[in-house]
Amino acid sequence: MIPTVEPAHGNQRATYREVLAEPRFRLLFSTRAVAITAGSLRITTFSVLVFATTGSALLSALAFGIGFLPQLFGSLLLGSLADRLPPRALIVGGYALECAAALLLALVRMPIAASLGVVALVALATPVFGGASSRLVAHWLKGDAYVLGCSLNNLASSGAQLFGLALGGAVVAALGPHKALAVSAALYLGCALAIRIRLPRLEPGESGGTPGGARDDGGAVRASLHGAGLLLRGPTVRRLMLAQWLPPAFVAGAEGLIVAYAGGHHFAPGWYAVLMGCLPVGMLVGDLLVGRLLRPPTRERLVVPLIALTGLPLVGFATEPGVGVSSCLLLLCGFGLAYGLGLQRPFLDALPKDGQGQAFGLLGSGSMTLQGVGPACFGSVAAGIGTGGAIALAGGAALLTAGWILTWRRGPHTGS
Repeated sequence: MIPTVEPAHGNQRATYREVLAEPRFRLLFSTRAVAITAGSLRITTFSVLVFATTGSALLSALAFGIGFLPQLFGSLLLGSLADRLPPRALIVGGYALECAAALLLALVRMPIAASLGVVALVALATPVFGGASSRLVAHWLKGDAYVLGCSLNNLASSGAQLFGLALGGAVVAALGPHKALAVSAALYLGCALAIRIRLPRLEPGESGGTPGGARDDGGAVRASLHGAGLLLRGPTVRRLMLAQWLPPAFVAGAEGLIVAYAGGHHFAPGWYAVLMGCLPVGMLVGDLLVGRLLRPPTRERLVVPLIALTGLPLVGFATEPGVGVSSCLLLLCGFGLAYGLGLQRPFLDALPKDGQGQAFGLLGSGSMTLQGVGPACFGSVAAGIGTGGAIALAGGAALLTAGWILTWRRGPHTGS
């Protein structure tokens, strides 16, 4: 059995250095950061390519978001594979599939509908690959080390998304969209090769899953639907999933209105980009400080106050603030999203040992789906009450979520 890293037990606080000292996590962490950069580059470039081809803002927006919604269906239909197939093969296969899709978009001139279909098909399988990777992290990092591993992944995600978006603009300007997509494919290929070469082959039982189980219960789809049903019927797991899904969805709904808010208030050109950057910057700072400075029980006690911190600043947009105040409000909102660190340990403790991969895939895909739905919902509301009012409404919804969690009889940190 491969040993796991257990630098912290019970309520003892781990350190980022201890987590990064685990070479297998370091490999997954670094390749994930590169893959997120590649994904941001591909999404941005594909959206630009679709707009240049069609001139349609609707199709361009659809190209930007087409990789999100299918993930939930993929998790429901295929999620059990994350626990039942060798994780190294799944992760390598996932990066290789992303590489092939980006290369296909770069080299083959397909109808727009076919291109969108390629991206959607890859998104169906994304929860399987992501679930397998998360399962390995949960198996190798124990106690507070696991929470800090999640924090590092959050930091990498925010930073890589920002870098990927910036890189996308520069590469498209320098090389054009088709070559930019080829760059994205090369990054994915590098991730696949790194995992294939450097991640050791795991024997059955060494990754905490149930290899081969998919053949015993009627096939992967049936097993996936059954497993998802069991997870969502359990009140503890369902509550903890909703607690991790809803506030980011409401924040995404507000984020989707920032450009319209800046335009409607006649902010100087370029300020909308600064406002949009405030949320991920706040997230980076929040995850770093909450993860590094607070002990596990403190993080778990602060779940409700931090969720409230995501909502209250957004409510402030009801006063139609100027650019300076808006920036500060969005920074505070992003900081509050660090509440998720206080739910990582109770969520892991609540999961069945033989279904962790599917649970992580469902958690991620559900979050991505709701973050895609949020902007559409609050965007439609903005047509009636204005962008400031709609952003404030999103903040109010986050506050209601905090109040709901407060009603849990024994608190979210107990897993009840």
